[in-house]
Amino acid sequence: MTTQPNALSRSRAVLSLEYPMSLGRYDKYEDAQKAVDYLSDHEFPVQNVLIVGTDLKQLERVTGRLTRRRVALGGILSGAWLGFFVGLVFALFDTKSAAVGSIIFTVIFGAIFGLVWALIGYQITGGQRDFTSVTQVVATQYEVLVEHRFAIQARELLTKLDPLRAAQAEVQAAREAEAAAHARQAQGHDPQPYNPQGYDPQRQQRPEDPRG
Repeated sequence: MTTQPNALSRSRAVLSLEYPMSLGRYDKYEDAQKAVDYLSDHEFPVQNVLIVGTDLKQLERVTGRLTRRRVALGGILSGAWLGFFVGLVFALFDTKSAAVGSIIFTVIFGAIFGLVWALIGYQITGGQRDFTSVTQVVATQYEVLVEHRFAIQARELLTKLDPLRAAQAEVQAAREAEAAAHARQAQGHDPQPYNPQGYDPQRQQRPEDPRG
């Protein structure tokens, strides 16, 4: 009962840092991997580094048309493979009957079952998805994070790897820190209402009575 929550908490602890700080953002995973590999080659404690993929998007590559004939052929092949596996298991444990005959029977039965099952599934879709595709979830950017107590050491090493990128990362980090400071000041500041020319409604003079 408690094994799964404990495993989940341990996985969360592994995939998190206490006070992470950014070392840089990369458009390709290979670039982020290169930065971490460079740190590892220079004996940096890379167990305090985390690569985070941000701005996830799903890609679906269409590979071809899906026809009834193709569905039927795929069902026959998959069912035949399943039947062959089942027949082989039966042949290993049943030494009295003919092994070859048992395998052939299960292959034929599996092919028929796979054909019927595939055609039923295709009929249920109603022709709304007559194509095959491959789906993959990828990240737009990859950010390398490090524990705060190792941030200075990591940035010094990455400066030697790519001085221009390191300088850009420092500028970006400074801008983010400045923006966060301004946001905190704006939350703690109570803005005064706009009052042109020191207008005071209590000192406003009443209009004179024309009747005197």
